[in-house]
Amino acid sequence: MSYLQKDTVLVLNRGWQAIHIKTPTDALSMMYSDVATGLDIRGQDYMVPLKWADWVKLPINEDDHFINTVRGRIKLPKVIVLCNFDRVPKKRPRFSSKNIWLRDGGTCQYTGKKLKPGEGNIDHVVPKSHGGITDWSNCVLAHKEINAKKAGRTPEQAGLKLLRQPATPKELPVTFYLKNKHKIKEWDIFLKSFTNN
Repeated sequence: MSYLQKDTVLVLNRGWQAIHIKTPTDALSMMYSDVATGLDIRGQDYMVPLKWADWVKLPINEDDHFINTVRGRIKLPKVIVLCNFDRVPKKRPRFSSKNIWLRDGGTCQYTGKKLKPGEGNIDHVVPKSHGGITDWSNCVLAHKEINAKKAGRTPEQAGLKLLRQPATPKELPVTFYLKNKHKIKEWDIFLKSFTNN
């Protein structure tokens, strides 16, 4: 996959809050059409939003990615700022084994034991055989041995008690879900308060 097609540009709203990640191709298009400005970052003390006409004049540094055009090289942005969008959208985590593990804090919801990777799996509180559904409100993290003991029974039938009722996680600002998987240092200041990056 070309660098131009990788999600390597952090998108900030008008208030400079991180809300999305785009490809350089998308970012350049947004800058060219005046939907966003490119953020010229030269350390934490120098961050200047530049419109397209000024962005294309920026010098290319040794560690910068760029594209070649008939008019010369154009530096690829690492962060862009939207011109007219000021909200921070909210998002709920999608239902998955990993997110059940996170919601339940890696703890068996029947014994309270902190589980190591591979020790737990997802239990349907009301088993599928009793009409239980696979969603946030009916699934919990359980130690594999406890889940095997419970089998196709309800907790009451198996002599177990839930520590707490499973619930759908709250919506959180999308910034919480943004990951700096490419380890782009220019993103750190905008994502630093979110510990899961």
